[in-house]
Amino acid sequence: MRVALFVTCLADALFPDVGKATVAVLERLGHEVLFPPAQTCCGQMHLNTGYSRRARTLVRHHVEVFEPYDAVVAPSGSCVGSVRHQHATLARRFGDERLADRAQAVAAKTYELSEFLVDVLGVTDVGAWFPHRVTYHPTCHSLRMLRVDDKPLRLLRAVRGIDLVEMPDAEQCCGFGGTFALKNADTSAAMLADKMRNVLDCGAEVLTAGDSSCLMHIGGGLSRLQTGTRTVHLAQILAATDGVAA
Repeated sequence: MRVALFVTCLADALFPDVGKATVAVLERLGHEVLFPPAQTCCGQMHLNTGYSRRARTLVRHHVEVFEPYDAVVAPSGSCVGSVRHQHATLARRFGDERLADRAQAVAAKTYELSEFLVDVLGVTDVGAWFPHRVTYHPTCHSLRMLRVDDKPLRLLRAVRGIDLVEMPDAEQCCGFGGTFALKNADTSAAMLADKMRNVLDCGAEVLTAGDSSCLMHIGGGLSRLQTGTRTVHLAQILAATDGVAA
């Protein structure tokens, strides 16, 4: 199977270790992971802020880059959600049925990491060891758009040494939402405060999630309060074999 890493903008620019961890997990399971160097932003930011014409250019480019592969894997429910639920719709809005069909074909083989591991590879134990007290935040796009359900938790429960604790009101949004946090700063800050209180109430050393964007938002708040609780992407925990996040 020709598996391509769709690294996403945030991983590429700010959190490269998340992309590396994704590759490490898949390679440990015996799969060769290819990185298409021509990949760029998938267009989600442009779509969500009204720049439809510019987004269409990015959608076309995304399709051209990832069409040759059997599967596309990304460490982001948000970006995969955009590929699945926005790309073909955008193309049809412009009357480009050919692009819409191609985008739909790419979307059908594009997976968030936990989906690919559990649904495609049939794996829950990836050989990880991470002896820390961890709680999980189900991000909005992965939970509500992709409906990954408990797949990340099934993977975390199989990690050796982990003390996995449930967060109160775990399914509550953290308040990031991309440009929502900028346009509705006060509301976002209030939602973040609720999320941080829930993280701290369960006594976790580590908060994990499948989206770097949410972890960046929550982690920034936890850091400013000097709580000592850190954020670690799901891929990094799954890649850990020595107790240290990759």
